Amino acid sequence: MTQVGFNKITLRVKGYIEENWGSPFIVGFMLLLIATAISLSEGLSTLADSVSIYAFYALVAGVFLQIASYLKYPGKEVEVAG
Repeated sequence: MTQVGFNKITLRVKGYIEENWGSPFIVGFMLLLIATAISLSEGLSTLADSVSIYAFYALVAGVFLQIASYLKYPGKEVEVAG
């Protein structure tokens, strides 16, 4: 991948995160949930329990930040044909 292509992708991701404040927390939630499943499959239920609590906190923070960003940057109204 060229440097120009990488810079273009970086700018698009940065723009997305600036308008969707909760997205890093929601991605973190998904990664923590995967870590929970892996630790549970390895028999580390205490670790899985602790990681799942942090995953829940990340999800709650992400949802609140997504609501706040939606209120700050309202999107285009979508018409439903019906």
